[in-house]
Amino acid sequence: MWFLWSFSDPRNPSIFRRSPFKCRRRFRSATLSIHRSIVAKVQVQVPLESMAVSYFHIVQSGRGFHKGNLSYANCSSKGRRTHRLVFASIHTSDPKVDSLLDSVKWDNKGLAVAIAQNVDTGAILMQGFANREAVATTLSSRKATFYSRSRSTLWTKGETSNNFINVHDVFLDCDRDSIIYLGKPDGPTCHTGAETCYYTSVFDLLKQKEDEGNKLALTSLYALESTISQRKTELTGENEKPSWTKRLLLNDQLLCSKIREEANELCQTLENNEDKSRTASEMADVLYHAMVLLAQKDVKIEDVLQVLRLRFSQSGIEEKRSRVSQKPSDH
Repeated sequence: MWFLWSFSDPRNPSIFRRSPFKCRRRFRSATLSIHRSIVAKVQVQVPLESMAVSYFHIVQSGRGFHKGNLSYANCSSKGRRTHRLVFASIHTSDPKVDSLLDSVKWDNKGLAVAIAQNVDTGAILMQGFANREAVATTLSSRKATFYSRSRSTLWTKGETSNNFINVHDVFLDCDRDSIIYLGKPDGPTCHTGAETCYYTSVFDLLKQKEDEGNKLALTSLYALESTISQRKTELTGENEKPSWTKRLLLNDQLLCSKIREEANELCQTLENNEDKSRTASEMADVLYHAMVLLAQKDVKIEDVLQVLRLRFSQSGIEEKRSRVSQKPSDH
């Protein structure tokens, strides 16, 4: 679907006289026509599905201009003066979405910081920038979409690698000038192949330690999972006395007995009306031993959290019934 975008500057009809072809190059699929009259009117046709736009009168300033969510900036390239347009004032067919996007505090280039976060682990996957069109595209496609400042175009994470970020929700901060795409990644997010783009510890750099591509910014739960996984890889060829985690990994019977023991002690904190700190301590024991079992079965805690998330909209009784119906019969 094509739509027409018109804007004009009543004060200076020659504002776009110097760079119509640069504008055309910025928007490869656009058709640009300049009309010289009392006012300069530029009509740009851009292919975009289900969009409608408004007519803007733009006030010029010394450094460029900005009106609403449309901005124009002067810049230089190899000594030549060029112009860059960032279109952020696209309107969708949904008034509620338009109202929401109007409330975002876009910067003078029509952009806002956009952060992608894993819906299950809470890990920060990456950070980029988004304009109005990028957010509207994300809401409609449910794929994390950003605005590339270097290429001056929209890009969807995964469009070349197929490692899309499937968006479950979008959050705005209290000032409405930054955005979180809360979603599930299809694969590694970083171009290096790392799970996230954040694996460089500043404290390690200050200690002059080398970067480790697999040292991600982990919360306590995932740091524990990483440690257990590391202990599992160290099992073969070890002659020294194994750690408690390694002993559990080497003895399934011991591991299962400890899980039952710790679960019973957790229940006793309720039955015996013990204090909160005791309950937290026993729960920590249950969680640790259960995570060792998960590692033994090559199941990630992220997989468990995903199962829990999928049950949020289902009653516990219905979920129990579905599990019973899925069990294989004896016949």
